[in-house]
Amino acid sequence: MTKFARDEFDQVPQNTNRQGVHRDAQETARPTLWPVLTVGAVALVLGLVAFLILPNLGLVAPSASSNVSTPAPQQTGASPSAEPTEASSDPAASGEPSPETTPSDVPSETASAAPVDKTTPVAVYNGAGTAGLAGRVAGLVEGDGWTLSTVGNWGGVPQQTSVIFFNAPAQKANAEALGALLGIQAIVESPDVQQPLVVVAGPGYQ
Repeated sequence: MTKFARDEFDQVPQNTNRQGVHRDAQETARPTLWPVLTVGAVALVLGLVAFLILPNLGLVAPSASSNVSTPAPQQTGASPSAEPTEASSDPAASGEPSPETTPSDVPSETASAAPVDKTTPVAVYNGAGTAGLAGRVAGLVEGDGWTLSTVGNWGGVPQQTSVIFFNAPAQKANAEALGALLGIQAIVESPDVQQPLVVVAGPGYQ
């Protein structure tokens, strides 16, 4: 061991505690990650449940894409509120018969508007073979103010029921008036008859 003069560095302190820049390293506090991981796992599970299970249970409203295609057929240029009004105003669309398209209504209205001329001669024939039938019917006709022309037995085509013939459209109102008087519903226009109005009391006439 060499001998050198003692200096300040040779003085060893009696206190054994460490001094100077050497310090114990303090352990750094690490953040706990388990709360973050727990929240993330719960959110993932809820997302899977909402995506896979709830639509099958009918708890989720249908997507907007399914509702977009519903009003598409209405884009025809007319407002939806106007369509029922137009349909209701058309008798053909509602299933009700139109007065203008019913052939039987137009002649009846024309005939009812035409005046009844009881001075038109009326021929009465017995087409049932029942004795005195023509005279009884003629009495009803004459009693209502009509003019009688011929009363006798029917010599034409045998009739299955009572019928009133008229030979011109202008006589239809008169024929209908006679039908209402005598209870005869069969009214036929026939230009072959020689007289304006011909009443044939057929089988079963009461």
